[in-house]
Formats: sequence, C-alpha cells, structure tokens
Amino acid sequence: MKKNLYRKELAGFKPYVPGKPIEEVKREYGLTDIVKLASNENPLGPSPLAMEAVIRAVKDINLYPESTAVELKRDLAVYLGVKVENLVIGNGGEELLMLIAQTFINEGDEVVVTAPSFGIYNTSTCLMGARIITVPLQKKNFDISGYCMAVTDKTKLIYLCNPNNPTGNIITKTELDELLKKIPKNVVVVLDEAYYEFASVNPDYPKSLGYLEERPNTIILRTFSKVSGIAGVRIGYLVTSEENAAEMNKIKLTFNVNRLAQEAARGALRDQEHIQKTVELNYKSLSMMEAYFNKKEFDFFPSNANFIFVNAKQHSKIIFEELMKKGIIIRPGYFWGWDTWLRVSTGTEAQTQKFIDELEVILCKG
Repeated sequence: MKKNLYRKELAGFKPYVPGKPIEEVKREYGLTDIVKLASNENPLGPSPLAMEAVIRAVKDINLYPESTAVELKRDLAVYLGVKVENLVIGNGGEELLMLIAQTFINEGDEVVVTAPSFGIYNTSTCLMGARIITVPLQKKNFDISGYCMAVTDKTKLIYLCNPNNPTGNIITKTELDELLKKIPKNVVVVLDEAYYEFASVNPDYPKSLGYLEERPNTIILRTFSKVSGIAGVRIGYLVTSEENAAEMNKIKLTFNVNRLAQEAARGALRDQEHIQKTVELNYKSLSMMEAYFNKKEFDFFPSNANFIFVNAKQHSKIIFEELMKKGIIIRPGYFWGWDTWLRVSTGTEAQTQKFIDELEVILCKG
C-alpha cells in the first residue's frame, strides 16, 4: 500500500513565480546589457553604508551570527520608537510571512487577502491548511466593505499589502481606520509595508505603528530589500505586540539571519541620504512612465511604490518576451490573471527611457 509521503496541501499548491533573473536572460538571448525592471529592486544599488558594514563584518564570517540580532533590534527600537521585544528579524520578508503562517494558522482557519496581491500570503498559509478568501480590488481601491463581509468566526489573518503589490495603490488612513473599527480585535491584521519609505511621503498613508497600542493583534512588516538596496543579503523585520513577537521568535531558525545581513541592515538604517535619493529617483521614474502612459491613453494605477501597473492593451506575455529580446525584463500581468497589464519597476532615468522607447516600438509593431 502506497503511503502518502507529502502534505495533502501540496496537491493543489501553486508556488510563487519570481521575476526572471538577469543571468538567465543573458544566456537565453545572448545579451550582455540587461535592464531589470521586474523585481522592484533599487536602481541606485546598495546603500554605501551598508556595503561598508558588510566589508567590516567579513573577517568574522567564521563565527555564527548573533541568533537574536540584538544589536540590529536595538537600533530599530530606537529608530521606530518601539521596544526590542516588539521586533522579529527575518531572512527577508518571505521568511517572516512563513513565520506568521506557522505561528497563527491551524487547519481550517480562514485568511482574507486582496486580489491581486502578493502570492506568498496564499502559499504560506495554504501550506498550513488555511482556506483563502479573496476580496478583489474595486475601482483601483481596497474594498473595505468586502473585507468586513469576508470576516467570519473562522478568520485568523487579514493581509493588507500597503502599497499593494502588483498594483501600487494604498489603503489610506481613513480606510484603514474604518476597517479596523469593524473587524474583531482577535483577528490578526498583517500590514505588509515592504514599500513603506516610498508611500510614507503621501499624507494619506497611515502611520501604522500608532495602531499597535490600541490593537495588539496588528503585525507591521517592513524590509531593507527595496529602498536600501540590499535584497541580495535577505533581511527584513516585523513589529507587533510583545506576546505575538515572543511566539514567533520561538519557531524561527536559530541562526536565521546571517552576520553580513545583520550588519548591512544596521548600516542601511543609518544611511538616510541613500533612502532620500532612492525615493526622489523613484518618483522621477514614475512621472516619466505616467506621462507616456497618459499620452498613449493607457489605464494605470497611480503608484505609491517603486513600480507601476499599466494596461498596455496587448497580451503581456508577448510584450514580456519582446522586451526581453531587447534586454529589458518586466513582470507580465498574466501571472495574476490580468492578461494585458504590465508591472514595471522604476529605474534610473536612462533605464526608464529605454523601457519607454522599446515598448513604443513593440506596440507600433503590434
């Protein structure tokens, strides 16, 4: 009799598909110069202070890292105005999302997510046996009433990607206040703020740390990958109640964040100049693309992140493949079921202009 070797949830499991890597495109198309606008990476490169910190730390990589990332936690606690006990440090946002799922989800629990949104919410919780309830965006906005209607006595987690990936729109403070008033306080609300630094310049963007005192079952997730440009070393953090953080810290791997990543994050946290330059460049790139899309009369989501979601009126798989032949990698919308939409990361002004020029050639041919 054949045994069931695998978790039953894997039978219908749909793994997350990341952006196409530069090395693969170079090999496939015989190219040497690639503009990658697919994974929301920092076109300015890593924070200089982060790089300096990594170089200093290299001499100690024969030693295991500090298992609790205590120095980074102390820096973050001061920076954020929270306690060390409110923090969990992870090997990138993905590990933190897995920790959330492993901490809270029992088989049969329900999870409410936006559609479209970041696929790891679905995969991490489905693996633990959760049932996913999706609430589609309505006219480019979060559907607050839809979220409220989706909540049942089985609801354990609500995920709000803010700004939302892949669309770049935000849930405003007014909308979030309304939602939090209407849902039970025993439901855990996860505010994924991976693009926080870009969105925080918008006065309507919520100051989420202020919700923790009155609503302890709130989790705020942020990362150093985007604005600080250190995605390659994988490090992020979350802020929540002391009780929630203690439970999550029980199950994280002992040495989950390596020594170089911890030091890179500490350097990046000090590098506010790099953050400011990145945010300024981001909105220049967005403005260039928005001007072009308006000229073409393309529908798009006004973005508060470092990417934009646009309807190019042709199938995204075709545009995706044609752009790769020109050495430009973007994210096609058909992955989310939005067949004619593209998600394009912001780049340098030169990279952004190259994307616009090559897209225009493709569209004229089509």
